[in-house]
Amino acid sequence: MDNASTQQFDVVVVGGGAAGLAGALTLARARRSVLVLDSGSPRNAPAAHLHGYLGRDGESPAELLAGGRKEVTGYGGAIRSGAAGTAVAADPQPGGGFLVRCADGAAVRAGRLLLATGLEDRLPELPGLRERWGREVLHCPYCHGWEVGGMPLAVLASGPVAVHQAQLWRQWSDRVTLLAHTWTPTAADRELLAALGIAVVEGEVTGLVVTGEGDLEADGGGEDGGGRSGGGGRLVGVRLAGGGSVDCAALVVAPWFGARAGVAASLGLPVTTLERDGVAVGTCVEADPVTGATALPGVWAAGNLVNPVDQLSGAAAAGVRAAVAINTDLIEAETRRALAAYRAGRSGT
Repeated sequence: MDNASTQQFDVVVVGGGAAGLAGALTLARARRSVLVLDSGSPRNAPAAHLHGYLGRDGESPAELLAGGRKEVTGYGGAIRSGAAGTAVAADPQPGGGFLVRCADGAAVRAGRLLLATGLEDRLPELPGLRERWGREVLHCPYCHGWEVGGMPLAVLASGPVAVHQAQLWRQWSDRVTLLAHTWTPTAADRELLAALGIAVVEGEVTGLVVTGEGDLEADGGGEDGGGRSGGGGRLVGVRLAGGGSVDCAALVVAPWFGARAGVAASLGLPVTTLERDGVAVGTCVEADPVTGATALPGVWAAGNLVNPVDQLSGAAAAGVRAAVAINTDLIEAETRRALAAYRAGRSGT
């Protein structure tokens, strides 16, 4: 669908999370025509509550997003969800602007683009993790640390970042155990952990121990769990390959932070590898850390797509900054056109 009747917006925001909605709200209040394309798959959907968001602590992620959508539409912004809100590609247009194509086959035109598609947390391959993700399988203590403070915690080691995680979670509980699993700590790591009172348990973890459901043993499942559902009951430990087990009320993992970069890639924007201490931990799209401007004129990016460690408040702030930059860019373009028309009018008199 690429014709003159395709609907035109000043800005199309791809992504309806905190960054996208905050950007759309700012642009709508600036009297811009704005469309938010929301696929409806927020990263924090598994979590029952959000924390650390000033004034909204303890609220459900769904409530926050519903409130944001209401605010955006209240100022005249438009939102499309489902297949109609799932952008699959965007193409720069010869006369300027972009054509955004959606999963339902429709397309819209945008003068500017704000990409806020976020990321996908890809979990280690262990049955039951996905079902308990955001509940008792955790990675961010600033999001969930208070709720499990003082409880027995286990860190699943699949790389050196586990040592950093164990150090960090030690702030919330003095009952932290590092499970060597598929990675072996160095002698220096072991000394550091011992100094902090963090025990190291050898052996690969094969399953979760959950009250009311029996053990979730390895049975060919992968990132999405597989085997029996781990949705009910409560996590009380993990089972080791040698037959032993370790008690824990929460299991800390290190996800792969995979950028949802399909639209960005369709525009030719590079998707780069994100590293921590020389170890690859995910991917992201490069953008200016203040304005969100990408290497492609007319395209901005914000939120976890750019910075995987941003929490909700940081992602929302990035969306606002990008929206301000976009509105400034539109004003400058409109001013140039007005000045050119003014000069042309004067020269014709």
